[in-house]
Amino acid sequence: MDILLFIKALILGIIEGLTEFLPVSSTGHLIVFADLLNFSSKEKVFEIAIQLGAVLAVVFEYRARFWHVLTHVGKEAQTNRFVLNLIIAFIPAAVIGLLFSNNIKTYLFNPITVAAALVIGGLLILWIEKRQSARTPKVLRVEDMRPKDALVVGLAQVLALIPGTSRSGSTIMGGMLWGLERKAATEFSFFLAVPVMIAATGYDIFKHYQNFSLQDSLLIITGFAAAFVAGLIAVKALLKFISHKNYVPFAWYRIVFGGVILLTWALGWVAWG
Repeated sequence: MDILLFIKALILGIIEGLTEFLPVSSTGHLIVFADLLNFSSKEKVFEIAIQLGAVLAVVFEYRARFWHVLTHVGKEAQTNRFVLNLIIAFIPAAVIGLLFSNNIKTYLFNPITVAAALVIGGLLILWIEKRQSARTPKVLRVEDMRPKDALVVGLAQVLALIPGTSRSGSTIMGGMLWGLERKAATEFSFFLAVPVMIAATGYDIFKHYQNFSLQDSLLIITGFAAAFVAGLIAVKALLKFISHKNYVPFAWYRIVFGGVILLTWALGWVAWG
């Protein structure tokens, strides 16, 4: 067993957990830091699988809500609408991802694509937050969302297939641009992450599990556990943060982080993979 490799997996798991629910792109951070750490996994399965660890942190944090949904679906109109909204929002990215996942991994999973998407996304967040401050949200709670609201969020999530865009960033900002209140958009993004990442992880592992060695499996478990713990911390912190602040600081973080990568690449200081 290569101890250094497990340390790298642990670091990447922590990075994943801390960034999954922030609008800064967890996949983008994993690609960049995996490149810096010289860490690679078969078919990029590690990077996908450990995201499920962070997503399960949402299930744990909202366990009472998820249990209520499981026990009341088919019996309660509000619960039925919530489940329908998740299904509607899930479909666009699932279909596009299924059709183009191999091409996306081959051509877009690189630090330069990530950096460009980080900068562009940061600028969009600044614009959306400025626009949001001048208008009154139409949807104040997740429970008030209509199917067409869910469809708009689902269409926005398709952009997150580009690494560096951010799944949470695209769904939260897409929701806010459409008229969702900031906390409602954030919570719906949390809930939507669950079916999306379960499907993505299950699909990738099913396709490639026969190629895994024992070490590959243990690396995924290590990163998964680290992502779960870090994800719990991140979810609680983000909910507390947005109750008083907006997403502008994350926009500037994206712009600076992406800008540094592009600058070091353009000047030849770092040979990004």
